Amino acid sequence: MPLQTMKAAAMGRRKKGTPVHGWVVLDKPEGVTSTQAVSRVRRVFDAQKAGHAGTLDPLATGVLAVALGEATKTVPYVMDGEKRYRFTACWGTATTTDDTEGTPVASSDHRPTREAILAVLPDFIGEITQVPPRFSAIKVDGARAYDLAREGEEFALEPRTISVRQAALTEMPDTDHAVFEMDCGKGSYVRAWVRDIALALGTVAHVTSLRRLKVGSFSAETAISLETLEALGHSAAALEHLRPIATALDDIPALAVSDPDSVRLRSGNPILIRAAQFARLTEARDISGTAGDGTDIQGLTVFLSTTKGEPVALAEVAQGELRPFRVFNLGSGNA
Repeated sequence: MPLQTMKAAAMGRRKKGTPVHGWVVLDKPEGVTSTQAVSRVRRVFDAQKAGHAGTLDPLATGVLAVALGEATKTVPYVMDGEKRYRFTACWGTATTTDDTEGTPVASSDHRPTREAILAVLPDFIGEITQVPPRFSAIKVDGARAYDLAREGEEFALEPRTISVRQAALTEMPDTDHAVFEMDCGKGSYVRAWVRDIALALGTVAHVTSLRRLKVGSFSAETAISLETLEALGHSAAALEHLRPIATALDDIPALAVSDPDSVRLRSGNPILIRAAQFARLTEARDISGTAGDGTDIQGLTVFLSTTKGEPVALAEVAQGELRPFRVFNLGSGNA
């Protein structure tokens, strides 16, 4: 192959964009899909790769944690974090989507009182069973449920156990509406929660507004609007809103490793746990350390970085070693 052709082929294989790595905490506006929001953030930073930690419906606003570059490897740790929502239930009308985007399918004249709502609320807190909405991203035989629902296909979604740590009635602006705040775990659907509590109250309902206030360690108080971010464009000011990869790993023990060890880890090879590192890990696990054999930290996930703070890998403790299972290849981008 001629040299010029080889160079052209190599350039064709290169990823488009800049190797930018980190998290952007976006305050997603209403009327924009999560995918559209991620694409617009990606364009601001000209990033090679982007993803997000938990879909927000077009109706919803609030925290959309956008991962750029190697930060996409930490997305599962944010998705596993607790979410906080504020939302409004409208009593008396059920819709195909359980929110205002759907068409009405049932109605009721009954409007629950504050006392009635507070009486059933404890039944919807804790470990509860929930059937996801038909219009959701759950896959059914390889297809998304919302695609099947739009096509009028008959299908059933299996009930699942979700965790609702707390839910509170915060406001009743009128007899038709009630405002709630809820802290819940992964896989919880606010629309389904409102649907089910309405049925328990002898009526039907749908969600008219939904705002995510928090996901994992990211909160709405420190989020940036899409409009503001796009106004900054490709500038140093935009980079000030790019958070380190490690921001998503606040709940994971962290260790610094030497330069030789970082080279081994980035090649996919394990390293031995040093005595000082063992002490740090047992302390992070709140273990007395009296056993001294390391069994209490077996399987522990650890975030490893260089002494300068550059992310190296996520590793698992196994038989006296730190074994990398997710390696960060930062190149010349941010960390």
